[in-house]
Amino acid sequence: MPSVSNLILLVEDHLPLAATVGEFLELNGMTVDYAYNCSAAKQLLRDNTYHCVVLDINLPDGTGYEVCRYIRQDLWLGLPIIMLTARDTLDDKLEGFDSGTDDYLVKPFELKELVARIKAQIKRAKGLVGHANLSVGDLVVEVHKNSVTRAGIKIELAPIQFKLLTLLMRQSPQVVSRQMMELELWGDEMPDSDALRSHIYNLRKAIDKPFVHKLIHTIAGVGLKLDYISTAQQINTADFQS
Repeated sequence: MPSVSNLILLVEDHLPLAATVGEFLELNGMTVDYAYNCSAAKQLLRDNTYHCVVLDINLPDGTGYEVCRYIRQDLWLGLPIIMLTARDTLDDKLEGFDSGTDDYLVKPFELKELVARIKAQIKRAKGLVGHANLSVGDLVVEVHKNSVTRAGIKIELAPIQFKLLTLLMRQSPQVVSRQMMELELWGDEMPDSDALRSHIYNLRKAIDKPFVHKLIHTIAGVGLKLDYISTAQQINTADFQS
């Protein structure tokens, strides 16, 4: 299977800079979408699933802080955000981190450094940095050992189901959309059949069916979330609906 290109949203109103940055990112194997203001960025974020957002603070119709809060508070997305700005005061940086950014790069900057930071943030988001386990309730995933256990019981998963589980674990307790799952599993090489439904069914059968407490939940019309919810709070866990 060919490697999946990381899809980056570049939000920058300085057109020459946006063109230069975007071209360099694409030369380094990334795919880039462009937005030149807040409203365009929000529309693209609603319509697409990105691996990282590179975000200028000064925009014609608002600020990058506004877009950042929209990503975190309205869309509930945990994807990495890197802010680009000429503002270099401590208060500016603190406001950026408070709004939800993960990293901060002050203009002028080296393009190679931006690429390095994007790759580092994406690795962290995918749980590829360090050797810490992922855990939700009594479910534990050791990413680097491809090991899954629940309540101490070892669970065997096919590679694609393991990849889907780690995605849900990394994003927990946030909802993961169908589009995000498909992008993570197959990129642009989508299978002809509704393979995602089948993999979700088999993952549920392995992770939830042998146990009383369900961890994988359907959020109708939105996607899936993996979370420990008390019996009184249990929500519909019917098969994923597109």
